[in-house]
Amino acid sequence: MGAIVADALCLGSHYEYDAQKIHKAYGNKPIERFMSPGEMMGGQTHGIGWGERNYHPGKKAGGTTDYGDYNIVVLEHLAAIANPPRAFSVAAMIPHWMNRLENGWGSWICTMTKETYAQVKNGFPIEQLGGMSNAMAIRHVAAHAYYDTEEELVDVARKTMFTHTNNEALGGGEFFARVTHRVINGATPQDAIESVAVLMGGFFEAKVAQAIAKFQEATNPDSPLSREPFADDLALTSMARLWDVGRSEPIKVGKASPTEGTLPGAVYFILKYADQEDGLKKAIAANAMVGGDNASRGIAIGMVLGAYQGINAIPKEWKATLDQWDYCDNLLNQLPLLKTPPLSRNLPSEPSSQNPPQPQK
Repeated sequence: MGAIVADALCLGSHYEYDAQKIHKAYGNKPIERFMSPGEMMGGQTHGIGWGERNYHPGKKAGGTTDYGDYNIVVLEHLAAIANPPRAFSVAAMIPHWMNRLENGWGSWICTMTKETYAQVKNGFPIEQLGGMSNAMAIRHVAAHAYYDTEEELVDVARKTMFTHTNNEALGGGEFFARVTHRVINGATPQDAIESVAVLMGGFFEAKVAQAIAKFQEATNPDSPLSREPFADDLALTSMARLWDVGRSEPIKVGKASPTEGTLPGAVYFILKYADQEDGLKKAIAANAMVGGDNASRGIAIGMVLGAYQGINAIPKEWKATLDQWDYCDNLLNQLPLLKTPPLSRNLPSEPSSQNPPQPQK
């Protein structure tokens, strides 16, 4: 639920790359409510290289971007195969995915989704699906309520990104699957992030080291960055190289979709806000305000801090106004690790000597 809420907060500014424009449009303060696409910004956002447009024409305030939509699609599939539980299969999910794409998707359809859709239509084998985009697209969040081992979750994280074959993109999903699983099981976000970085090594260890250094700089009161009014925006862009998208102008990869920017950007927000009061709320709002491909980062930030701080960290007004809160909640309650055994529902809310609560797994 943290991931879906974080994604929905980004709907209004998704693909707007000017953080100062977002700040001004939202009343010179952090976002406080869900926005429709381009709301307060003329109805469109400036997807640099792709021009000003409405990227999610079928959505309104309280709805989700394509990143949130994908996670809901996976949740729907997991609920459908929850009884009895079984291993995750891309082939089994493809028909549902095709049906959802063909019937009022309403959100941006990324290039890799279009390419993979065409491949399926042309009879490509499952193992040959996908394209080489390095954009991180986490879609497996609901699997944390279905599979209880880290390696199972890694398997699902990679399989739900069947539209991608790039190792950095697939590794980004694996990275946050491992981190979230460890946080659910008691690790702090920083400990989980650092241990997974060492485990995965190479590119991922380097990107985490970059994010940790930037987090430390941004939170050091003696650093110039910490005193900047748009410190989070500067932090993300300063971690990135320029990327010439070949359309109109170069952009900073730190705010775009490639994993080299989204992974350290998400880690930065997680570490900066994890132990603050209202940390989840502050982190996902700050991420939305930076813009760019904030929805991709939002899924990662929301899932990790949601695991760390719990459902009560989500503001009541956001729960009440998220379009699919009840729908997702009902589906989640069908999944094996969240399904409440009948006898446990009537346990007393307060311990008593006459009827002490029994420990539950």
